[in-house]
Amino acid sequence: QLQPVESGGGLVQPGRSLRLSCTAPGYTLDWYAIGWFRQAPGKVREGVSCISSQGIVTYYSDSVKGRFNISRDSAKNTIYLQMDSLELDDTGVYYCATGFGISVRDMCETRQVTTWGRGTQVTVAA
Repeated sequence: QLQPVESGGGLVQPGRSLRLSCTAPGYTLDWYAIGWFRQAPGKVREGVSCISSQGIVTYYSDSVKGRFNISRDSAKNTIYLQMDSLELDDTGVYYCATGFGISVRDMCETRQVTTWGRGTQVTVAA
């Protein structure tokens, strides 16, 4: 069964950058919209950024717009989330998820996904 796998999390100071990666060993992600979601302690999981299967349409939450960039590399079967100018509130577990037959806006805003990854921790601290 397809299981997204996240990597790239870590501890970083405010203002710095991290790049998260999502792949699925043994499976192609080409047919799926992919979303990045995050969950801070005590908070609801929220959609951060989603990208269509063709990589043409993207969605960003207001809190990350202008700072994060989502992209996909079909040759590497990998979706990236470049996170710049990180803030303390960006701290949380970041999950990659697949979506099918849904707009990227709906996927990110309603968390309607097909499969979830296990997450990678991002901690922004001085």
